[in-house]
Amino acid sequence: MTESLTPGTVFAGYTLERVLGAGGMGTVFLARHPRLPRRDALKVLSGSFGGDEEIRARFIREAELTAELDHPNVVTVYDRGVERDRLWIAMQFIDGIDAAELIGSDGSDLPPERALHIVTGAARGLDAAHRAGLLHRDVKPANILLESHPGEPERVYITDFGIAKALAQSTALTTVGSVLATLAYSAPEQLVGGAVDHRADVYALGCTLYELLTRAKPFPRTTAAAVMYAHLRDSPPHPTSANPALPSAIDSVTARAMAKDPDDRFASCGALADAAVAAFRAGGDEQTFVMPRPMRRRRERFAVAGLVAALVVAVVVTSVVVANRSERPPTARTPGSATSTVASVIATEPAKNPRSWGAHSFIVQALPELLPPDPFSSGYQGLRCVPVDEDVKVVDVDQDPGEVGRISCRGNSDPVENVLVSCNANRTPIRAALLIGRTAVGDRRWESPRGRGRVAWAETRTEPNDPDGGDQPQGLLEVQFDDPVKNFCRLTIYGGDSAQDLYDRWWPTAPF
Repeated sequence: MTESLTPGTVFAGYTLERVLGAGGMGTVFLARHPRLPRRDALKVLSGSFGGDEEIRARFIREAELTAELDHPNVVTVYDRGVERDRLWIAMQFIDGIDAAELIGSDGSDLPPERALHIVTGAARGLDAAHRAGLLHRDVKPANILLESHPGEPERVYITDFGIAKALAQSTALTTVGSVLATLAYSAPEQLVGGAVDHRADVYALGCTLYELLTRAKPFPRTTAAAVMYAHLRDSPPHPTSANPALPSAIDSVTARAMAKDPDDRFASCGALADAAVAAFRAGGDEQTFVMPRPMRRRRERFAVAGLVAALVVAVVVTSVVVANRSERPPTARTPGSATSTVASVIATEPAKNPRSWGAHSFIVQALPELLPPDPFSSGYQGLRCVPVDEDVKVVDVDQDPGEVGRISCRGNSDPVENVLVSCNANRTPIRAALLIGRTAVGDRRWESPRGRGRVAWAETRTEPNDPDGGDQPQGLLEVQFDDPVKNFCRLTIYGGDSAQDLYDRWWPTAPF
């Protein structure tokens, strides 16, 4: 049993120094690295999980995928393995507290600005994971780590990726009523065994925001059955009912985040965080928040492997030291699916600030209505973007793009999966043919009050080796511009169930 591991024991080469936390799934130790002069957080799962070969394979696969994440708001994974029939995972360690400890520390209300800072940091980390195809599945205050440094803003990390799906998909654990995520933050579709995607994390982050603002869980009930029923049937509670000092606009934000139907939630965790911040900026004007019209459902889509890989790392920031403070049942991995467009409540200035894109600002200046004003905001229909090189690998915003600058974006899957914007740095027009090597389904000249050019669309498929399910039908659309302010740029867009689906659902409202 894991409980037999004590300080001083050597396990998987690590020397265990002390217990950081423990729970039903296992124990987290502070451990000395076998060769390097550092200490890591070593999570050792209970022995009951290690004897199943399917669990082992899934756990190792998920840990490897999590290790590919490199984001300042996501825990860093070093290694994983099996020792004495026990699964283990090694992560970076930092001596901080988690948000659950913060909520329960002294009984006083958490300042709203700190709550928003925590949710915003967690949202950035979750969105980065979602772009990489990873679903957390157990977002809650206890899985949000906080690190303080003198003279610096508090750092926020989302932790415990890489285990929940490995366990949830095992036949040993998929029994009726098995719920791995903490009930207080579980989305309705998790509770009924439905299809789960990144919008379950949006729901859980909404529950977390509610708790940070009110010091109470959204559905406090005396039994697990009552909590489950409330998630499935009861209307989301209003934060202002628990804390009248909050602006009334925040009620609409949490209500949308905790909508029963995933299609009615925010398109991303970042959109939720942006809306929460804006609710406080708006001074409580609830009329500024507009609920979206219902959008038709569509089947799950799979992202283009090359572009998704490019979106794993956020820009301008460095890697961070992360820790596990207590045992927490972690995450899952799933492809994204459709979400409705976010109705922004942010009182933005008319002029965007493309200078935050550094050496890639000229791309944003050419297409300001399409691309986000900075790497941490959302663009048209929730696009989340990063600068990339010719191999679609993420680069720093200040890195010289060379002859061609590129920005790669992850869409909301309704219908856009990915967008690649390529622009000549010297502003010379792009004259190359569209859809080279493909047969166009449609090809026409276009003209609008904002410009003119050419658009063509063709059938394509996801990459055959896509781990989330390759060789799936998908549309490809390319756009060329004639007007000098953007004729040095070209758009390549993937998404939809087919070429015509992508064209019909995206092109008519495209912002140019």
